[in-house]
Amino acid sequence: MKFHERKGRFLTAVFAAFTCSALLLTGCGKSDESAGQRYAWPLATASPEDTVTQIFSEKFAEEVSRLSGGKMKIQVYPNSTLGSDRDLLETCADGDIPFIVQNTAPQVAFMSDLAVFDLPCVFDSLEDCRKTLDNPEFYSLISDVYTEGGYHLLGMADQGFRVMSTNKPVSDIEDFKGQKIRTMENSYHLAFWKSLGANPTPMSFSEVYIGLQQHTIDAQENPYEVIVSNKLYEQQDYVVETNHLPHLISLIVNDDFFKNLSQEEQAIMTEAAEIATEYAREQSDERIADRVAVIDESGTQVLTLSDEVRNKITEKLKSVYDSIQEAVSEDIYNTYLNAE
Repeated sequence: MKFHERKGRFLTAVFAAFTCSALLLTGCGKSDESAGQRYAWPLATASPEDTVTQIFSEKFAEEVSRLSGGKMKIQVYPNSTLGSDRDLLETCADGDIPFIVQNTAPQVAFMSDLAVFDLPCVFDSLEDCRKTLDNPEFYSLISDVYTEGGYHLLGMADQGFRVMSTNKPVSDIEDFKGQKIRTMENSYHLAFWKSLGANPTPMSFSEVYIGLQQHTIDAQENPYEVIVSNKLYEQQDYVVETNHLPHLISLIVNDDFFKNLSQEEQAIMTEAAEIATEYAREQSDERIADRVAVIDESGTQVLTLSDEVRNKITEKLKSVYDSIQEAVSEDIYNTYLNAE
């Protein structure tokens, strides 16, 4: 099927979903003037339902409805119902889908300054990471990046750190050498694993479980949430707490759409996003502990790296940092590393 035909069918599906939800809220097209105007805007994700991404999305939709007295409604479409990450970014920029929630990694291809989030081993804790994200100066800088891309950033939560699962125990930096590890198609992620001597291999996520099962790959990296929800630990003997990157989740809206809302509606969106961000972070922390317990009970061993090994990893990262520094605004790069 040609690209324009695929996109046409995709947009038809989006329009049908949008129209259906609108009709449900307006009584099959009959407006209720006494209740005021009601909206049914789609919010799409490429993530499964049992994830922090879904929790973040649903909480935002819930708060928008509550704060507007039920006059503003958002319908969440998870699990790539309305398209892949790239599809969603494109249709959000075009204004066909107002809201999306997704990891920042696929957004780098659209907004190069977001590569700052691919700087590895910056934070010792999620608390430090969140403080940087909430730093007013940094948040303003990164918000401008989204605005220039055609989006408005409403909030940023996380699913904890990304960690490695493997069938080979890792106790020193030499143990990474030669391991064929699946990564996302992100050049900075590839560069990180190459710097450790591993053999990174981009692969569609849908193929990862089978790849591990059939030993076409030795390892993979994801947050605990993904490792457990997709049962990847079933095919791995170890989970290594590399904690190399925070798995950040952004809530964004088409910028023109947001600007065309009334000031009251914008305020409701902003407050709802703040509440949802805090809630998603709390849920992320609680769920990580539960996911680690599931892995422990399965017999897969969780390994923590020593400070000595972490220092050895950091020493290998100069070329990765240099390449990201070249791609990212100097202000954004420096503020991300030095924000307090």
